[in-house]
Amino acid sequence: MSLSQTLVLKFLDILTSTICRIDDAEIADVPASGPLILITNHVNVLEIPVLYSRLQPRPISGFFAAKRLDSAWMRWLLNALHGIPVQRGKLDRTALKRAISRIRAGDIFAIAPEGTRNADGRLGQGKPGVVLLAMQSDAPLQPVVHWGDEYWQRNLRQLRRTPFYIAVGRPFRLDTGGKRVDRDMRQEILDEIMVQMAALLPPEYRGVYADRDAANPKYLRFLESAI
Repeated sequence: MSLSQTLVLKFLDILTSTICRIDDAEIADVPASGPLILITNHVNVLEIPVLYSRLQPRPISGFFAAKRLDSAWMRWLLNALHGIPVQRGKLDRTALKRAISRIRAGDIFAIAPEGTRNADGRLGQGKPGVVLLAMQSDAPLQPVVHWGDEYWQRNLRQLRRTPFYIAVGRPFRLDTGGKRVDRDMRQEILDEIMVQMAALLPPEYRGVYADRDAANPKYLRFLESAI
């Protein structure tokens, strides 16, 4: 680990522990090694330092909006965190190739399939990029969801710590049975992935997937906890 990464990690650990009361016991269920796509919900910026610091010492990378590179401070920080810039609103094949390379090297690659923040904490509609990433990398996926942090800024103004809850689901692989994946199948796979995330959240946070059944998915094959 570089000096920059060590400094960033220490800072993030102190900062998030000061702002939040973090229930992170289930993080132990994330495997200690091996390629992994970590799928999470996207509420606000706070989840990034919380999850990054709690998943150490695993190497972690993820996408960030390329426009963040305009800031020298953000450029240094995101490079230290092994972030991969991505062009929003289109299929960025260069970013996809870099992500696949990091996964195959053994990184955890964290991605929020919603693609945008949902400030109220309720799960939004997923986007199919995560399916493409999983199919091309052939890596297992594991849901790691969180809730409680939607009010952290208000709590901070009132000098109150925010409860931050983390739940970790079973890892799984995609299994299409050798069938050609068309747009309809890709949407089915995406919905099954999102439903697994929703099932880990309290009912009031399940959003557009609140009424979907997580049992017996067609295209997901669950693995043992250790990969």
